[in-house]
Amino acid sequence: MKRCGSQFSAVLATAVFTLATSVDALGQEGAKPAAPLPAVTVARALTKDIRPSISFSARVEAIDKVELRARVDGFLEKRLFTEGQDVKAGDLLFVMEKGQYEAAVGQAKGAIESAESALALTNIEVDRQTALVAKSAAPKSQLDLATAKQREATGSLVQLNASLDKANLDLSYTDIRAPITGRIGRSQYSVGNFVGPSSGVLATIVSQDPIYVTFSVSQREILEVREKLGTSGKLGEQVSAANVHVQLANGKQYDQPGKVNFVDVTVNQGTDTVPVRATFPNPDRILIDGQLVNVTVEGGSPQNMLVIPQAAVQLDQSGPYVLVVNSDKKVETRRIEAGPPEGSELPVLKGLTAEDLVITEGIQKVRAGQLVAPVETKSGS
Repeated sequence: MKRCGSQFSAVLATAVFTLATSVDALGQEGAKPAAPLPAVTVARALTKDIRPSISFSARVEAIDKVELRARVDGFLEKRLFTEGQDVKAGDLLFVMEKGQYEAAVGQAKGAIESAESALALTNIEVDRQTALVAKSAAPKSQLDLATAKQREATGSLVQLNASLDKANLDLSYTDIRAPITGRIGRSQYSVGNFVGPSSGVLATIVSQDPIYVTFSVSQREILEVREKLGTSGKLGEQVSAANVHVQLANGKQYDQPGKVNFVDVTVNQGTDTVPVRATFPNPDRILIDGQLVNVTVEGGSPQNMLVIPQAAVQLDQSGPYVLVVNSDKKVETRRIEAGPPEGSELPVLKGLTAEDLVITEGIQKVRAGQLVAPVETKSGS
């Protein structure tokens, strides 16, 4: 019995020690510091003067575009340009072999000299026969015959002069010059190739500065243009008075504004749109013929509007919303009504007030009602 009592005491002591150790460990765990608040980047809603605008998909088009072609047959002897370089109107670009065309010119000149001599003889004969007929020393039929030969010689000389003009023209076609100022593209033929009118395009010259940007406005968009840019005036007058801006493929705005210079007078029946064309300066060759861009037509009077970064806006089945950090540093969900984007910013028509802090980064790691550590950046930065 004593032995059993000793064993029970030992077990009880061990259990008490284990329990005390566990309580101590729990106490130490409870003493650990709380986890840090999640950091989020916020931007302040600000008011700005915004001009009403509407955006369209557009295509860049060169004002002038010329495809160089050979107008006579022959071998290419020289190519006097570097592909992609700027050329001026009148610059010599290709030289074709000239031998056969120079020979044709010489042959035409020789034929003209013979024809001129023949004409001179017929003139003398006409003068002689005219004098003889006047003296009744020769029949009038001889004068008629001499006059007919004179006219025949004159006609032959006219034909030969035309042949010389054609020979000179063909010879001039062996020098292929730039008809416009612009940038020349890739040469489709190398020196030594035989080319002619059926060979197709030798190279293409595209004018660079200024340059066109064309876009089509649908019937629905026409109504939007009238509403946003002002209801007074005709469509062409409204659009022509507006500034046009191009957004490049990297999302940046082209730094040269354009002006609408043409609004078509008919509607494209296939697409039910009105073609519109704007002219842009292009001194740095940033806009390239055929390039697809977005354009924004901006006009009307500036309106003071509340704007936030587009990165702050989320979308679900109920529409757009933002997460706002309130004065207690808690996250709130705000439903908003937004206007058309203005670059990287979004006008807010309803749902926010000036100075509200909207979360732009870290949205995925927070929820409504949660305490956060906001880090403010400037709106639009």
